Amino acid sequence: MKKYISLVLSGLCILVLTSSCRKQLDLAPVSSVSDANFWQTADQFDAFIAGVHTQFRSNNSAFQILGEMRADIFATDPGTNGSFTGEATQGLERLWTQNLNLDNPGVSNFGGFYYNINQLNLLISKLNATSVVTTANKNYYLGIAYGMRAFYYYQLYRSWGSVIIQTEPTSGSTLDISALAKAASPADAVMALIKADIDKSTTSFVTDYSFRNLKGYWSKSATLMLKADVYLWTGNRSGGTADVTIAKAALTDIQTNVPSLQLLTKFSDVFATTSKGNNEIIFASHYQLNEATMGFVQTSFVPQNGLIVNFYDSLANRQFNATADNWGGFLRAPVKISTFRQFKSTDTRALSSIQPAYSKLSNGTYKIAGCFADKYQGEQNTGSRYITNDFPIYRYADLLLMMAEAKVALGQDPSTEINLVRARAYGTNYNAVTLGFPNQPIDANPREAILQERFYEFIFEGKRWYDLRRAGDSYVYAHTTLLPSQAYALLWPIDRGSLTNNRSLVQNPGYAQF
Repeated sequence: MKKYISLVLSGLCILVLTSSCRKQLDLAPVSSVSDANFWQTADQFDAFIAGVHTQFRSNNSAFQILGEMRADIFATDPGTNGSFTGEATQGLERLWTQNLNLDNPGVSNFGGFYYNINQLNLLISKLNATSVVTTANKNYYLGIAYGMRAFYYYQLYRSWGSVIIQTEPTSGSTLDISALAKAASPADAVMALIKADIDKSTTSFVTDYSFRNLKGYWSKSATLMLKADVYLWTGNRSGGTADVTIAKAALTDIQTNVPSLQLLTKFSDVFATTSKGNNEIIFASHYQLNEATMGFVQTSFVPQNGLIVNFYDSLANRQFNATADNWGGFLRAPVKISTFRQFKSTDTRALSSIQPAYSKLSNGTYKIAGCFADKYQGEQNTGSRYITNDFPIYRYADLLLMMAEAKVALGQDPSTEINLVRARAYGTNYNAVTLGFPNQPIDANPREAILQERFYEFIFEGKRWYDLRRAGDSYVYAHTTLLPSQAYALLWPIDRGSLTNNRSLVQNPGYAQF
């Protein structure tokens, strides 16, 4: 039990919760905290809720890798063995070249997700047995717990298929459920759990559509977004139009009961450090200066100061400067030049998501050398850049484009939703005759049009691989380096460590067996 409580104590002051920080002072010292003197007050439940969100935030790197890195965004450009700055990819290239195995799995230990699943199992157990929490908070917290558990299992389902199901808390050496001597459950059983947990979450929230902690806490709207995502997935498979109808109803539920949600006028404002919890955000993980930063951005996605200064920003007609730009990272996963060139020059999402870098030729003209992600620019403080933007999990643009997806599947007109997103993207350059749906050439295939719009909109939000997977296997083969002959690799390999720790697990078919 001390392991449970240590997570709580480490997470109390992580989120911007002054009152929660005060509550920590009332707890017994870590060395003496036990199940006997925890779960005794409402404050302690509040603290645990803060802790599970802090732990959720620690999984964002895995969410991004699983949801995006095997898609068609990142790669070294043709003719190069590393990024344009000369930095090595250090194995990340295995993700976009589809070259994974049990010793190079891309993501190990099932993303570390089972740790927080176990915390959520414990929370559900204690909430169902307590009388110290108000009915409103108890319902809200159960809504959070069931919704977040469903989200985790959806990540596991989409990535590994058949995985271990555990809905009761474990303790001691089995705190990480992936190490249990327990076999994986079939993928269909995992999906059944996901849908059941979604139902329990929406029922628990009752009619409470409120947001907490600047939308940094899971909410009923987050559960409904997850529901739409899940039922669109199954609707594209055996569930058919019945499941798609459920997905559309979930999205309509949000629009009806949370009318404050809307697109921001300017795309880049959605991610700004000065607009956290804005009207477009439905659920995001919070970061804050001197508290926590998106460290995974600087370890793989932005360049070193000493290397980027050799290149130019052609739009600003200037050479990059270590003091002004000051990315201070390692560019292991560059954005492909071809990715940047897919955007129309008038689409504001291009330069709000991707930074192109140029070489300056002897005649004074520029030639593009490479690109890197800059959707999250963070802030500079005491001579360093800190990536303190919030990481969005769900936002209103996602709702609109999932609604468009549902409408297409049901034979309905998706113009309204697609054109709201496009109009914001192009701003004053938007011309419905040339840019609006159904007037672009790609609009002849509405599914591809929606996938393209999601590609532009959600780069570096961990969605592209999952979007292609949700649409169907053929879309993965059409847009990534994965071949139909590698169909087994739609699922990820289980790493050697997990197979060693749990001999009841079996490697996914197609990969070398353990």
